[in-house]
Amino acid sequence: MDYNTKHTPHTWPKHPETASMEGKNKVTGFWLFLGGETVLFATLFATYLALKDRGPSGMKFSTHELFELPLAFIMTMLLLTSSLTSVYAMYHMKNFNFKAMQAWISVTVLLGLGFLGLEIYEFVEYVHKGFGFRQSAFGSSFFTLVGTHGVHVIIGLVWFILLMLRNAKRGLNLYNAPKYYLAALYWHFIDVVWVFIFTVVYLMGVM
Repeated sequence: MDYNTKHTPHTWPKHPETASMEGKNKVTGFWLFLGGETVLFATLFATYLALKDRGPSGMKFSTHELFELPLAFIMTMLLLTSSLTSVYAMYHMKNFNFKAMQAWISVTVLLGLGFLGLEIYEFVEYVHKGFGFRQSAFGSSFFTLVGTHGVHVIIGLVWFILLMLRNAKRGLNLYNAPKYYLAALYWHFIDVVWVFIFTVVYLMGVM
């Protein structure tokens, strides 16, 4: 398939992410990758639940005293909204509207940066209070779980930014369409993981 073919909204395929064999292989391989990521986070969740509130005698903090639900809720809304804006971006990608797609990805990136900023603020506040990675087994499991998710957010943001910069002058074609699609799929996975973190760590933590 010639990736340099000039398309119009009328000739653009309904599912450009799988219109080529390379695109189909990328999508299939990426689902396998997400399966491995699911196992990784399942392990981290299990470790956190096993070590929750565990630490030396007289441990200073418990989940009831530590977690701030309003802040976690704001972070959740930012990330869920960014998932919605990435859906809009993929809608415009499938309708061959490159500028609109880039614009909605930019909004997604801004929301993701807002989430990341609040997560860093949260971590700094915990450390200032004396709750750190080395303070207890509970601290280690919490920072490993939430921090690993934060690293995935950074990867997703860098991925989106690089796609926008690299293809700013190239426009949309059947070569880069699967890349945008997979970046959005990765972002949805990150959002789903955060919903579980918000439920298991924060909601269950303050109950």
